[in-house]
Amino acid sequence: MQKWALASDRGANQQKSSLWGSFLLGAALLVLGILSATASAQPAAIVQPASTEPVTIVPEALPSNALGAVLEEGRQLESGSRWGEALSHYEEALREHRGNKALQERHDFAKLHYSLDRRYHDRSFRKSISALSSQQALSLYSELLNKTNTHYVNSPAWRSLISRGTRALDIALADAEFRKVNQLRISADQLARLRQDLYQRLGQHSARRLASARDAVNVASDMARLVQARTGLPQTATILEFVSAAANGLDDYSAYLTADQLREVYEQIEGNFVGLGVELKAEAGALLIVHVIPGSPAERAGIVANDRIVAVDGKSTADLSTDEAAAMLTGAEGSWVQVTAYTQGQQPRVLNIRREHVEVPSLEDVKIVDNDYGIAYVRIPTFQKTTSRDLEAALWELHRKGMRSLILDLRRNPGGLLTSSVEVADKFLTQGNIVSTRGRSAQEDFNYQAHYGGTWRVPLVVLIDGDSASASEIFAGAIKDNDRGTIVGTRSYGKGSVQGIFPLGYAGAGIRLTTAKFFSPNGQPISHRGVQPDVAVDARLAAKPTTDGNIVEIDTADQDLILQAGIRAARNDVAARSAQK
Repeated sequence: MQKWALASDRGANQQKSSLWGSFLLGAALLVLGILSATASAQPAAIVQPASTEPVTIVPEALPSNALGAVLEEGRQLESGSRWGEALSHYEEALREHRGNKALQERHDFAKLHYSLDRRYHDRSFRKSISALSSQQALSLYSELLNKTNTHYVNSPAWRSLISRGTRALDIALADAEFRKVNQLRISADQLARLRQDLYQRLGQHSARRLASARDAVNVASDMARLVQARTGLPQTATILEFVSAAANGLDDYSAYLTADQLREVYEQIEGNFVGLGVELKAEAGALLIVHVIPGSPAERAGIVANDRIVAVDGKSTADLSTDEAAAMLTGAEGSWVQVTAYTQGQQPRVLNIRREHVEVPSLEDVKIVDNDYGIAYVRIPTFQKTTSRDLEAALWELHRKGMRSLILDLRRNPGGLLTSSVEVADKFLTQGNIVSTRGRSAQEDFNYQAHYGGTWRVPLVVLIDGDSASASEIFAGAIKDNDRGTIVGTRSYGKGSVQGIFPLGYAGAGIRLTTAKFFSPNGQPISHRGVQPDVAVDARLAAKPTTDGNIVEIDTADQDLILQAGIRAARNDVAARSAQK
């Protein structure tokens, strides 16, 4: 099986993943493995964060007032149909309070709504509703379930998948966009009776043995016939709700991919797409710019990180869902979009930006940051196909400029290809394990070892933060466990699973499945733990000691405290080595 390993924190499903609420316009900010669409039996493998892996969790009870505040804020977002923001809100809360049942319930509710919104604003998905016959839709569902049964890291919980499909259908039937696209007209009383009958039918099926993909397909077919008889809704629309709910309900990173989403995954792996060239996330009714790709249309238009887009083509983002606003920003190459951008303390400015083919650089800010000490700096935004090759060329150029120490910045790096992360780690390690993967099938078990040849022996500092995930955690964990460099910053995200991309036989769609978990060289799982820095930097207090007593003193007037800590660590290392000569 060809394997591309990815690590991504942003979103999922698409984003930080789209599940994390931030994405590159024109392509999801997560990198996935690629395979020819004709090779549907062989997936590409990727690394993504997964929160439902089988780990022992002691539910943490939230104080009633704290839980109430978190849930109330979430319900306010829900009431405004700001599902992307609600999902990010619940995900953040669950990072601090894993196992809380109330938060898990609201998280899944928001996830179902968010997934529905995304699909019904996806042109390729809307096309598939009319293009697929009911039998083809059932075949698509069957193929998805069979691949899940064969490749998913855990044995599928069939009863749970069927129940979630029914809940997704329930939500869809009340959704305005779903009704509009499917030309569904149903009164409140009719909907109430139908909902009652759906759950009654679910109870009847649940009373029987549900233990296979065929059982799940039979339930979906029965539900589709029931809804069609009551409302005239085409069976395909019902079945596709079961399709999406099954994939998206496995964990935070498994997902059904529409044809357009699968194409975007391929583009991101290749490091190019059509769009504005920004990474963004929803925040308080606006779209917060997290990062601007160098040389992109957005950068040329004057958009910078921390700007907020408050209107698109004259429509306020406060009146749009996150997906509606994002969909308005995307479009064909050469087309134009008008955005109103706001920088704090300045007047909003209206910008006309041309959508273009954007090359996502595998490296950024390659430079010498301290000539006196020979400290070089390279930022790796994601681990792409070309990252290892491009880094090799950059290292030789920095070597010619007098590099004596190297800072690799993996902050906000959501991951990428597993193989790319391994290749980059191999540049700095002479021997030992880099990462191990373990899955339900033996073909997912693999130990990635370092090779002596071509190793760079330059002293190394690695910068990480809470948005460093998956493939970036593989690299940081390998450096830390092999005592090869100094890790500086804050604890990384804690994503430790491998995903495979499986093209499906209908509608040009695919499925992203968690197929394995990965472990650091010392055998530690990354999921829910992350990588702990050697020098921890508290952005609020400027500096704090780590468990081993290390402390970094930082000039609090400098905003980039982690970078300053990294430079100080590099200087200390260079000075210590010079003293030994």
